[in-house]
Amino acid sequence: MAAVVNFYIANTDHEWFDFLANKSDLIEVNFWQPSAKGFHAIGAGELFVFRLKSPRNKIGGFGILSNSTILPLQLAWETFGELNGTPNYEAFRLAIQKYRRDEKVGLTTNIGCRVLVEPVFLPEHRWLDLPSSWSLNVMGGKRYGTEDAEAYQLWERLLGVGSTLAASAPFGFYEQTARYGEPTLITPRLGQRAFRIAVTESYGRQCCVTDGKVLPALDAAHIKPYSDGGLHAKPNGILLRRDIHSIFDAGFVTVDPEYRFVVSRKVKEVFNNGEEYRRLHGKRIRLPGEQNDWPDRDLLRWHNTERFTD
Repeated sequence: MAAVVNFYIANTDHEWFDFLANKSDLIEVNFWQPSAKGFHAIGAGELFVFRLKSPRNKIGGFGILSNSTILPLQLAWETFGELNGTPNYEAFRLAIQKYRRDEKVGLTTNIGCRVLVEPVFLPEHRWLDLPSSWSLNVMGGKRYGTEDAEAYQLWERLLGVGSTLAASAPFGFYEQTARYGEPTLITPRLGQRAFRIAVTESYGRQCCVTDGKVLPALDAAHIKPYSDGGLHAKPNGILLRRDIHSIFDAGFVTVDPEYRFVVSRKVKEVFNNGEEYRRLHGKRIRLPGEQNDWPDRDLLRWHNTERFTD
């Protein structure tokens, strides 16, 4: 029996779509929802499809779901900026306010975020028809599975149109599909912003060293920097409080292959104190719930030898 892959067709704001469709070489975008609701209709690696609202009533593109989360408005803007589909923060706030008229929307307002990577925005002449089972009464969106013949045909058409555009765009996921073969999940290629969200969620929104939970104070640190060939991948990520991230990058602290926090003696020499960090020396870090997301030991060894100064 062929594997079943789901995809989700979501009602899509015209202004969001048109703003992002006019940008080139997009790696990731935030498809936001004005309410702070979780999203579980599909999982990472499945397609999130843009249904343009009436009067267009067409499929205008899609992206690969990396993850979904709930973020305060300020952090969503800080993380994605214009990739939220607006030119500035105030326009972003007003876009949310339009749907939440009974309350004042501000920096701490929580919204739903569907983090999409390798998005495809089709030119109008390539827009696709909706499945015959689509109803104009659908509010947020609808999940389809490739066990349905019509849904399977649409899945093939989406990948077919996307692969046609891939020659001149930075899309990589088509290489992983058997082009019109058996449906399969797609491993999302994370960008910097999707990496940040993925690592933050994998660590349960807590600093792996201090257990701090103040979300704006947390950073997803690369063990091996992207500029040195490190990937935007969860095993190359570690969630740290921002000050610890800074001294981790500078080589004054590290995490050894046994997942212990190690503090250089030079912290005291250089900063005339550093006792706050020295108290944490030898502490075993908190690890993600999924073992596949744990820091890669080889990358930790790289940081120990190439970055850390004892």
